[in-house]
Amino acid sequence: MTTVQHTGLSRKTKWLIYLAIAGGVLALVWSQLPRSPYSTDLARIGQGQPALVLAYDIQSMGGMEVMAMMDELRGDYADRVKFLVAPLGAPHGFAFGQRHEAVNGTVVLFSANGEAVRTVHLPANTAQLQQALEGLLAQ
Repeated sequence: MTTVQHTGLSRKTKWLIYLAIAGGVLALVWSQLPRSPYSTDLARIGQGQPALVLAYDIQSMGGMEVMAMMDELRGDYADRVKFLVAPLGAPHGFAFGQRHEAVNGTVVLFSANGEAVRTVHLPANTAQLQQALEGLLAQ
């Protein structure tokens, strides 16, 4: 009788491979999340401070580009303007999108009392978004 030697992977090696795959999947999911911590509490609109709301869909790049513009401006305006995100994949974000005809990357600016005063669909650059903010604050 001959002995057959198994040349398969050890149990430890298999577990390391499973952990690496799980880690890769988690990293992929993590990379698709919004990059900056913006509140999604749209009830904050009209609470005495102007607000900028980005309609955001995780499935598309346009909103991510606008969010990067918001990141650049947030430090200069955070004490005067609320920066919010309406996640279009969530029921309240979807309703916001329907109400304001907002698609991924649309920015809606609200006065301190909650009136929508301007909508910018996919701002071309940070300067255009800053101009919209300045216009909001001038009212």
